[in-house]
Order: sequence, then structure tokens, then C-alpha cells
Amino acid sequence: MNFVRTLLAGTAIALSSAAAHASSSAWHTVEGAGIRLVTSGAPDEQGLIRGALEVRLEPGWKTYWRDPGDSGVPPTLDIGSGTTAQIMDIGFPAPKRFDDGYALWAGYDEPVSLAVTLRVGGEDGPLEASAFLGVCETICIPVQAKLTIDPTSEPGNPEHAAVVAAAFAAIPKPAEPDFGARLTGAKNAALAIEAEVPEGVEVVDIFVAGTRALALGTPEQSRKGDGRSYTVPIIDRTPGEDEHAPIPYTLVTTEGAVSGTLTLP
Repeated sequence: MNFVRTLLAGTAIALSSAAAHASSSAWHTVEGAGIRLVTSGAPDEQGLIRGALEVRLEPGWKTYWRDPGDSGVPPTLDIGSGTTAQIMDIGFPAPKRFDDGYALWAGYDEPVSLAVTLRVGGEDGPLEASAFLGVCETICIPVQAKLTIDPTSEPGNPEHAAVVAAAFAAIPKPAEPDFGARLTGAKNAALAIEAEVPEGVEVVDIFVAGTRALALGTPEQSRKGDGRSYTVPIIDRTPGEDEHAPIPYTLVTTEGAVSGTLTLP
């Protein structure tokens, strides 16, 4: 979806500062979607606690993966200043590929929960998280939501535990040497990627996310009928240390999805 086009079409940013309901925020609702942040359990010895960013989509609405592709709003989640708490990781379920007539992009057309790992300090009380993402029907609405939680207030809530457990269960399994992807070449214009899968398993698609130093296009099969060799166009590249940052990918197959990272030489 052409993001600039949708902004010119008059979409609005929606804000919320609803009060917290224990370890789960209140729902922030906009046209086509509802968003909330849930946590479950007590922090471990490192102060880590698991959570889920729930995105409830109405029929016909969609939202984006970590790197939508040619257009879109990748989801982000940050903790406000004045606290030691921080978001350590966000895990994404395997996305789908969409073609809206303007561009190909990666995302979800059903309700989705992103698996969130937070680090909290012993002195941290209620936390205000800022979520930013896009939800789309025929046009895209960029949504900014303020989600307030108190992670230590209801560690044993069974509803929250079920939501968080489902979010982490939906994350693709870690890639392995015989089930994943490897970088076979990297030139100025494109990355060459080869999928490695067990015998009898077919590759459905591969999704590759850019980094701060590397903007990537949509993967394309580099050999017709092969199904395992892909070329990923490099849209923009910023030389420096960041260009060697791990490049996340998700490989979708007939036997499920796996996720891993690639590294430029």
C-alpha cells in the first residue's frame, strides 16, 4: 500500500492514554482494529518478563510485518523515558505476502499477537509504552497508542498467561543448518540467498527484513522452478559498522516456518 498516497488521502493518527488495567493495558481502539499490551509472570533474575502486543483486526483489515517491503508501517514499541525498563525483543509470527496493486508487502490479515520481552527494574512501577503501527483496509491508518501497564501487579492472571503463551508459541522455530537460509552472495545491487530444507519439504516464501544500514526489496526466485534460490534487491546501503548487523529472515515452508539471521561478509 502506498503510504504517502494514504496520508494524502486524509488518514489520521489516533492517540490514547487510557489508564492501565493491572498487568494488561486497556484496549486502544481505532477504525478496524484494537491494540493492547499484556504481560504475564514475574520478572526473572535478569529482570526479564514476557508480554504480547495484541492487534485485534476486524474482517477485511490488515497490519504489517517487521519489514513490510515496498510500502507500509513496521510495528514499533518503546518504553517512555524516566524508567530503567526497556523493550528487549519483539517476536513476529510468519507473515503473508500481499499485492495491493501498488506494491508487494508483508503482513497479516487476521488478528495477531507479537511476542514481547521486556526488562524491568526493581524500582519500576506502572510503565507507559508507545506503540506505532499501521492498519489498513482500502487505505492505511497509522496508529500511535499509549499503553499503560504495571507488569508486577497481576503475575498470575490466567487470561494474560494464555495470551502471552500463544504469542510466543506462534513465533517460528529457530533455523537450523539443514532447515533455514544462507547468504551465498552479496553485491551492491542484491543479496543471493539459498534455502536449505529437508527432503520432501517445499519452500513457500521467504521474508527478509532490512536493517538501519540496509533497505531491501521483495525477494524474487532467481531460478524458475527451483523454489530455493532467491535474489533480494538492495534498495539502499549505508557503509559502516551497521551494515554488518544481523539481517532477520523468516522462511515459510510446507512443514512450518523457521526464523534466523544472515550477516554480510
